[in-house]
Amino acid sequence: MEEQPRNRHPYLSGNFAPIKRCRPLTPCTYTGRIPQELAGGQYVRNGGNPLTNDDRDRDAHWFDGDGMLSGVLFCRREQQGAEIVPEFVNQYILTDVYLNAKGNRNLRRPLLPSIATLISASLLTIVLVVLRTLTLVFLSRLPGSRRAVKKISVANTAVVYHDGRALATCESGPPIRFQLPSLETIGWFNGRGTENEPGRDSRPGFGGEGPVAFMKEWTTGHPRVDPVTKEMIAFHGVFIKPFVFYSILPPSRPPSEKGPILGPRFDVPVPGVKSPKMMHDFGVGARHTVIMDLPLSLNPVNSITGKPVVSYDPTELSRFGVFPRYEPQKIQWFETNPCVIFHTANCWDTTSTAPATETCVHLLACRLTSAAVVYSAGALQPPVPKPVPPEYVEEEQCRLYYYEFPLLADGSDERPRIRNQWALSAVPMEFPTLSPSCYMRPGRYVYGCSTGSGSYSEASLGKAAKIDLLAKIDAATLIARGLAHPPQQIKGCVDTRTPDEVMQSTDPDDPVKIFQMPEGWYTQEPRFVPRTNPKSEDDGWLLTYVFDESQLDENGECPEDAISELWIINAINMKDVVARIKLPQRVPYGLHGAWFPEEEIAGQKPFDAVRREASKYDVDLSSRLSIVRDTVERWIG
Repeated sequence: MEEQPRNRHPYLSGNFAPIKRCRPLTPCTYTGRIPQELAGGQYVRNGGNPLTNDDRDRDAHWFDGDGMLSGVLFCRREQQGAEIVPEFVNQYILTDVYLNAKGNRNLRRPLLPSIATLISASLLTIVLVVLRTLTLVFLSRLPGSRRAVKKISVANTAVVYHDGRALATCESGPPIRFQLPSLETIGWFNGRGTENEPGRDSRPGFGGEGPVAFMKEWTTGHPRVDPVTKEMIAFHGVFIKPFVFYSILPPSRPPSEKGPILGPRFDVPVPGVKSPKMMHDFGVGARHTVIMDLPLSLNPVNSITGKPVVSYDPTELSRFGVFPRYEPQKIQWFETNPCVIFHTANCWDTTSTAPATETCVHLLACRLTSAAVVYSAGALQPPVPKPVPPEYVEEEQCRLYYYEFPLLADGSDERPRIRNQWALSAVPMEFPTLSPSCYMRPGRYVYGCSTGSGSYSEASLGKAAKIDLLAKIDAATLIARGLAHPPQQIKGCVDTRTPDEVMQSTDPDDPVKIFQMPEGWYTQEPRFVPRTNPKSEDDGWLLTYVFDESQLDENGECPEDAISELWIINAINMKDVVARIKLPQRVPYGLHGAWFPEEEIAGQKPFDAVRREASKYDVDLSSRLSIVRDTVERWIG
């Protein structure tokens, strides 16, 4: 292994560093007992893994990088007495950006600007990096190019299953389909069909047609699939008014005879958003949707006024827009103190009839009191915050919050007001997950990543934030406790114990439980998988990739033979590791994953081909245009 510099960017070193090897399905060894209910299913996690990584001194951010899928298939071996053999596989997602860069020795930096650059760079620097990207995209369309870059998404955020398709997502483009269990890339999904599928619908889908169609196809990294209607709901954040569009995709077949299918709805405008925002997630209930207009902007016009493209204004209000699923025009806006929310845990609606009929929408979300995590994830120093009114001042935190939005009757002249908004627990919480049976209804338990420090934003400059705790929060119990004895609105908290205090508890019915990683071990986002016939909502397991950092060398770098493990944790007691699967290589700390049960793998739609990397024979370097392209790429690489 080549000698590495000591002061490497924290998100390009250690187990954040990208890996170079992709493996086909490879049998793994394990200890413990793999639950039979996992047989035939596959756990897959997405995350950034920059292919072009020669310039180690460049700006970098945890959210950057080409998408890479890492999965474990629990393969049945009937001939071996129904034994389950775990098999590991990892593959790059073959986006246009990846295919253009693969084998291109002219590029020392990724084609797309780093989020860290957009956050902190000067106007001149941003103009230069954007011009570089536009130039490389133009050059990619010249004859003989490895791949024309028609979509700039790196598809590195999350994975979701809808209507026979496994999809990888990212805000900068439409979803892209991949095949289970091989994780090979099939093609871009436009809401109607996918590249390389037989009989593909040629009508426009996401984005429609016109000069801004490319922008309107930018799809949230967290689309939601209704477990009852099987519809997929998504939003599209753009730089032009109305700044947010909204799409609903029905399944190709009705889930039941009583459930007729409504036609797809593409790019329906959502009125009322005030400006372009870094809008990562939203809330989706069975009947209502929640759009979050928060004071974290993502606006190229900012650079003209001297502000970063990505900017947080702690003097602006947070706004939650709630509307019936099929009627965005009926949106009602609720305002509250400034905050940042990247991930929602669950959303549901209730209707009461006494003393009068009232519909309430409820939201559980991981609420941050500043945008500091956006900077710390790029190893950047946050800017000095603006002076804010005393009522906006809050300690740095990231907690699971409960919101209750009572909806006004049509035609009401009143102003919508949030009835309840407070933290359920003082334990830090991010990357939430819950039982699939509870999506869009009032579930009891939420699981997620936590840390022994007070907030994910407290990582020291030059060090990366790492996850050493997994938390389980009995949201239903704490909501009931908060309603019975309300804490202070906005700044209040139902259970004020620290992680250390929670871990000292011996109460088996404690509404907060914590799984602590061994010293030097760190974990990633967990995913809850229920037992086939669960006796309770939490009767199942958490699956998560873990890494032992004692494998790092004296410079904090991973040797080539470093490995990760997949742990299966008892979700009821949050103590027992029922199985430890040793992987043939490490899995870098990444973003979001999903569990694909055996019936979803078997129910995938057919396809004609998968995307392939260009061979050296596919690239013509002899023509004049190719020579020009090669020269310019080398100059701006």
